[in-house]
Amino acid sequence: MTLNTNEYFNVKGGKPLEGKIKLAGAKNAATKMLVASLLTKDECVLDNFPNIGDTEIAVELCRILGSEIKISGSTVTIQTKEIKNTKVEALSRRNRIPILALGPLLTRVGEAEVPVVGGDKIGARPVDLHIDSLKMMGAEIEVVNDTYRARAPQGLKGTEISLKYPSVGATEQIIMSAVMAKGRTILRNSAIEPEIIDLIKLLQKMGAIIELGTNRVISIFGVPELHGAKHKILSDRNEAVSFASLAVATSGRIFVEGASQDHLITFLNNLRRIGGEYEVEENGIWFWRAKKLEGIKVETDTHPGFMTDWQQPFVVLLTQSDGASVVHETVYEDRFGYTKDLNLMGANIRVVKECLGDLPCRFKDSLSAHSAIIYGPTKLKGQELTVPDLRAGIAHLIAALVAEGESTIRGIHEIDRGYENIDERLRSLGAEIKRIS
Repeated sequence: MTLNTNEYFNVKGGKPLEGKIKLAGAKNAATKMLVASLLTKDECVLDNFPNIGDTEIAVELCRILGSEIKISGSTVTIQTKEIKNTKVEALSRRNRIPILALGPLLTRVGEAEVPVVGGDKIGARPVDLHIDSLKMMGAEIEVVNDTYRARAPQGLKGTEISLKYPSVGATEQIIMSAVMAKGRTILRNSAIEPEIIDLIKLLQKMGAIIELGTNRVISIFGVPELHGAKHKILSDRNEAVSFASLAVATSGRIFVEGASQDHLITFLNNLRRIGGEYEVEENGIWFWRAKKLEGIKVETDTHPGFMTDWQQPFVVLLTQSDGASVVHETVYEDRFGYTKDLNLMGANIRVVKECLGDLPCRFKDSLSAHSAIIYGPTKLKGQELTVPDLRAGIAHLIAALVAEGESTIRGIHEIDRGYENIDERLRSLGAEIKRIS
């Protein structure tokens, strides 16, 4: 797909949305699997591949490095017979995927140079865990002209790594770097998100030896080479939460095909606590509002906790709940910027610097506003909005569909980064939404 930064949505809200909607493949798995395919000369086939902005960037990255890629519907075939270029000077758009190419490039050819990372404007997202871990595995890394330049003249070697925080990106980096390293790598305090488990499944199919231990310990035994594989990408749990929140917020009833109870347990519990309801079927989950919504206290956390990417659609839902709700963000320190726009629409949300929760929080003594108090219920009214980042964008869109009247949402290329054909799919539920160039 080609992202058009001039397009915008015209949305008429205020009506219940009903029907069935199918989840796309998980963005946070698909992009990493493309990078993982660089580890082999053989062909890899990925099914249930989402055609979105972020996967397009990953495709562009791999092609620069030498991959041959064919896309047919939701199936991608990728083969990198040889690494033709170890330096990625520029991409048409920026996200955080290029940093993950360091490990596979060092494994295949012993050197790499990728751009300093970009991505959503949600606070600092340091890559020191990536860099430090690769150095422990034998890499030499320096920053030169806004790029990370890395070498591993002796190859990568297994080691013991303890992450100070269970970072998803660092965990993925270490796993992909260790699968063909010399010896055994023991990773402690790893992230264990479903997308990481799905990446491990693909790597196992490719010939890797990876063991999942207790207490967030992952052991990787280096093998001489990997081969091609075919894999179906898991469904996107962020989409599932977005559509579930939309069903309950609009007093509608939506069946989310492909939604997995296993991946949504924490969300489902909190949804039921506020008055939402669900019914699990073999191939998906129904969502609706069971009673008058009530306020709640929620804290984001690493998996299996309440995911940070879930709080934005859930906050919109909490604007329709009775009483005060609290959301304590412990993963990123600057992720409530979108609430200013919700307040313009009529919400009553106050963002504060205090830790309004019980979980250990890295931002306790910082000056970042990382807790939100939502007073409800409030009537939302249509407004002109500009999307600052992907997850804020879906909050804007859900709010517009809840609101009375008409909304204009600009910057929708950010939404297109993570949601495939979102306007067309929402129209199938009865939403009045137009994409205008």
